Amino acid sequence: MNCRAVTSQKTMKLYTDEELAALLDRPLFRLVGQVADQMGVECYVVGGFVRDIFLQRPSNDIDVVVVGSGIEVAREVAATLGRRAHLSVFKNYGTAQVKLSSQKPGHEPIELEFVGARRESYRRESRKPIVEDGTLEDDQNRRDFTINACAICLNANRFGQLVDPFDGIYDMEDGIIRTPLDPDITFSDDPLRMLRCVRFASQLRFDIEAETKEALSRNAYRIKIISGERIAEELNKILLSPHPSIGFVELQESGLLHIIMPELSDLDIVETRCGRAHKNNFYHTLEVLENVCKTSPNLWLRWAALLHDIGKTRTKRWDNALGWTFHNHNSVGARMVADMFRRLKLPLDMKMKYVQKLVELHMRPIVIADEEVTDSAIRRLLNDAGDDIDDLMTLCEADITSKNEVRKKQFRENFRMVREKLTDLKEKDYKRLLQPVIDGNEIMELFNLKPSREVGDLKKVLKDAVLDNRVPNEREPLMQLLMKTAGEMGLQRCGGTENNPQT
Repeated sequence: MNCRAVTSQKTMKLYTDEELAALLDRPLFRLVGQVADQMGVECYVVGGFVRDIFLQRPSNDIDVVVVGSGIEVAREVAATLGRRAHLSVFKNYGTAQVKLSSQKPGHEPIELEFVGARRESYRRESRKPIVEDGTLEDDQNRRDFTINACAICLNANRFGQLVDPFDGIYDMEDGIIRTPLDPDITFSDDPLRMLRCVRFASQLRFDIEAETKEALSRNAYRIKIISGERIAEELNKILLSPHPSIGFVELQESGLLHIIMPELSDLDIVETRCGRAHKNNFYHTLEVLENVCKTSPNLWLRWAALLHDIGKTRTKRWDNALGWTFHNHNSVGARMVADMFRRLKLPLDMKMKYVQKLVELHMRPIVIADEEVTDSAIRRLLNDAGDDIDDLMTLCEADITSKNEVRKKQFRENFRMVREKLTDLKEKDYKRLLQPVIDGNEIMELFNLKPSREVGDLKKVLKDAVLDNRVPNEREPLMQLLMKTAGEMGLQRCGGTENNPQT
């Protein structure tokens, strides 16, 4: 897979200061500038909002830098706006937020983050900086990347004037991610910036500048001081980008992936024996992920695509007759998901169970499509996948990456048949059809049993009979089968009513 092939599309427009002034000529920005003028301080809109103006991307989050007290300017702006504005002050961080509700139905609120211009210094063991008041130049020097270091003045006498000391707009034009200062210092001071660098490459489809990229590799080990929550937040943003494979290739090439997700990184190997090689499962995984992204924005389905083959490294074996095998990699991978989610501080709730289920089941539709598509196999698949069957099918269809066009066409035709049978079964109320009307509680009551292996065996007999369509899911025939099986197991029904299966 050539993940570089998707990096070329960029939308960029250069503006003069006069054009920027016209773009920012809104009551809100004029108000902020007026408040700053009244207080005698310089005021600039900075960061991602400015970047997105040039890249023509929508943005409602606005960062404002004040050469002075950002909190005091925020208080006055909120007071002037009145009831529409909600002020939140974070004294420990020297910041304040003004959230302005939209007057247009269906529009998201606008958020302004105010901070005083500052200079920062770091201790090696922490990414929390020592902060001092500073100038606009100091504040731009501390920014992570040149494309995020541009500022536009809001004061009346310079309204709309761009301040771009690092030529960030030209880096946007060239599609380049570069640090304003020495990248080794930038990344070592705050290692989270390395993940942000990769995330912006993935979101914007930009290339990482050569010196900056080399610094990623040199400082990758520093990522160990970053919490799992912050790492997971950046990984989620990479996964939600239009082409997450760009980000994961950069993570792998820099060595960051081996530190934060070694299970995925270890798939990047091709081993040959007796002239037979297996595919590179890392790049196969990224191809599957890209296929899923074409059809679904679901973050957790994308996680399932990313992790669907992580069990292959642990299950890889050489068989003289079969060649390379990865037996039960789906089950092994599903068990690995919990450890990875726990380490990355990802949610351990139904989202994790959803990912585990899809990893566990991702081979089932492929096996069905590779053989005769039987009703029994379809019923069992739908029973196990439940409401997640459509997402499972999306994942499995994305997993068809064979370069053999004949085989790929056959798989797709068989998958079409699988989907038709699934649709037919769902239309017949599959939950009622697949779950035996006699459950475990009734079995325990009938035979005076506690939760045990015998109860599980009897439930399985009934369920298998229903799934294979050997017995209709009705009380009388299922009771007859239950009594027959229980008798063979030496179990006796309580109450002496064996001859009336309907009681």
